[in-house]
Amino acid sequence: MSWSQRAATVLDNGAVRLRPITADDREPIRSVAMDPAIWRYFVALVSDEASFETFFDAMIADHAAGRRVVFHITDLATGRTAGSMSYGNLSEPDGRLEIGWSWLGQDFRGTGINRHAKLLLLQNAFERLGAERVEFKTDRRNEQARRALRNIGATEEGTLRSFNPMPDGTRRDAVYYSVLSSEWHAVRDRLRATADAR
Repeated sequence: MSWSQRAATVLDNGAVRLRPITADDREPIRSVAMDPAIWRYFVALVSDEASFETFFDAMIADHAAGRRVVFHITDLATGRTAGSMSYGNLSEPDGRLEIGWSWLGQDFRGTGINRHAKLLLLQNAFERLGAERVEFKTDRRNEQARRALRNIGATEEGTLRSFNPMPDGTRRDAVYYSVLSSEWHAVRDRLRATADAR
């Protein structure tokens, strides 16, 4: 069984539940996705109903094709849809994958849900899939995301200039971060402590 097949499982730590996305998630995802602040540094832009439909259909198609493993995130304290995260760029022969395409609705930012979700995804990648490297990337201008990645223990590796186009016609400089399997236990302990503290 491939990584994309094995990774598509339910992950739950009592604070959040991540499960593979389905077509039935369209309306719950819509209820939190129609917030312009989410998409400021995203390579996709959800600004109206048509763009949401395109965005959601792309998530479903990518997941079905194995290009990404897309997770729906539930905040277990409220039972509400909180957002989505994905595994992507899965390179099983190289022992490498990316965690990204991450976003949360307004009510769920700054609540610890991001850390709980990242902890589950990292734990699944290293302890179940056997990854050697998990990488992240974000827009160079996104200081909040960069700070969050450093805070979970990811190492900043460098900037790939003019990496991809943005919806406004500019091109994004992408900053790469990673966690290696040899670093996982220290990162896990740090994430658990800070997630529980919140």
